[in-house]
Amino acid sequence: MRSIWNGAISFGLVSIPIKLVNATENHSISFRQIHKEDGGRIRYRKVCELDGEELSAAEIGKGYEDADGSIIPITDEDLASLPLPTAKTIEIVAFVPADSIDPLQMDAAYYLAASGVPAAKPYTLLREALKRSKKVAIAKFALRGRERLGMLRVVDDVIAMHGLLWPDEIRVPEGVAPETGVTVRDAELDLADALMDTLGSVELDSLHDDYREAVEEMIAAKAEGEPVPARERAEGGGKIIDLMAALENSVRAAKEARGNGGDVAEVTQLPDRKPKEPKKAAAKKTTPAKKTAAKKTTAKKTPAKKTAPPRSKRSSA
Repeated sequence: MRSIWNGAISFGLVSIPIKLVNATENHSISFRQIHKEDGGRIRYRKVCELDGEELSAAEIGKGYEDADGSIIPITDEDLASLPLPTAKTIEIVAFVPADSIDPLQMDAAYYLAASGVPAAKPYTLLREALKRSKKVAIAKFALRGRERLGMLRVVDDVIAMHGLLWPDEIRVPEGVAPETGVTVRDAELDLADALMDTLGSVELDSLHDDYREAVEEMIAAKAEGEPVPARERAEGGGKIIDLMAALENSVRAAKEARGNGGDVAEVTQLPDRKPKEPKKAAAKKTTPAKKTAAKKTTAKKTPAKKTAPPRSKRSSA
């Protein structure tokens, strides 16, 4: 991977030469603006509003717009003269518990690679110290002309750094929460808990961008002059619903998707999860008239086969 920044990690009196590389990549499909009438590409030209001349990149500088609308020119020399100790250094300022960092602060992610053989030892020292302490490092660094805040943590055998927003860049969520006075019943919470338990965990590697796939199919079809493949569209939200009924239906649907809904178990393909009694539910083939009864029985989580043997023993005794 190509590095985007070279410098060093400052860890007390220890200096670790490193290279910074992007840890993520964007797979979104980008579009160009075109003229609808003839399909011509729309391009932007940088024009000076005073003389109307089109400018090249070499002729364009920086300027700060003051409150009265006037522009104050700022040169690269002006910025270079400012004291910026983190220009080439990721300066660790503290070690804190990982859960003390609000995810709202997290920004772009990077991998830190040791630069050269001499950097391997101190790099490994910092990595193992972070692992053993179960903490993350808070650091200051400069990238693309501004000082930033970062969080260093260990990912596999690599030190990763998440850019962090400064605390004053996080907005206070005023007026975002629902109005006071709204309450939920214990029965609703119980169903919500049941739904969360039924859904369980998910392997993030199994998730993918359905919208991007649909866009790619549509583009390929249009390029070949073929009809655009139709896909089912999800129903829109915003409807007033019966919350209890929605939760009950959600729990039922989730159980069926996990293999607890009779014949539905035969098409469930989740090898990494362990459904509750999927074989017994699938083996018990019910007639159409008995499907509803079978679902109700599994929803109660008291299968007859588990409780039948103890009862027969007691009766014989």
